[in-house]
Amino acid sequence: NPVTYIKAFDDIRTLFSNLSLAIKRRYKPAYFSFNVEGGRCENCKGDGTITVEMQFMADVHLKCEECNGNRFKEEVLEVVYRDKNIFDILELTVDDAIAFFKTDEHIACKRIVEKLLPLQNVGLGYLKLGQSNSTLSGGEAQRIKLASFLTKGNTSDKTLFIFDEPTTGLHFHDIEKLLSAFTALIGNGHSIIVVEHNLEIIKSADWIIDLGPDGGENGGAIVCFGTPEYVASSNAGFTSHFLKEKLEQDLLFAQK
Repeated sequence: NPVTYIKAFDDIRTLFSNLSLAIKRRYKPAYFSFNVEGGRCENCKGDGTITVEMQFMADVHLKCEECNGNRFKEEVLEVVYRDKNIFDILELTVDDAIAFFKTDEHIACKRIVEKLLPLQNVGLGYLKLGQSNSTLSGGEAQRIKLASFLTKGNTSDKTLFIFDEPTTGLHFHDIEKLLSAFTALIGNGHSIIVVEHNLEIIKSADWIIDLGPDGGENGGAIVCFGTPEYVASSNAGFTSHFLKEKLEQDLLFAQK
């Protein structure tokens, strides 16, 4: 899930294991994980739901009667940090979790916020910390991986990233965040190839390769390539037409 992928869950589990009640009961960080035996509900293996396979029909997911959907054993849920147990934390969105931990000067909270911020910066602030990977769209999964690389900062190993329509389902303001994340990757020496139809992304590219002229059997040929300004002025294909309109609209808006 998102919080595990960017390693923020490690710090959250450590934070809970250092609370007085957890120390008294000798709960290690693993007790606050739903991935391993210990503190998780073993009836549902920490999922919070039981899957019933239906022949010729879609599987049915029922709330676990053992933990009532709370994913952990009752005694583990008695350990609370600022009135929230580990299940409550996992139910927070990324945005809410950042706001929650940001008010505490504890070093562990600062590390948690630092690791969550890249998720917010790629437009994933609405995801729950404990959200299952199986519920994520392809674009969300790509952006989680992008966030994980942003946490690494400037590394000696440089990577070529290929994104397939990462803006799917994103609000305009979140697309701006995604572009900022792309800029940060490039600033760290990486390279990016984006397969995209969104004009906000296309107009921001250093170099465009327009494939077409249509889709399917009528596509696959290079219609035009060059800078956004060159493609827009080329009058070659659909992208040129719509990109020209987009750049003209942006220019008019900037002049107002």
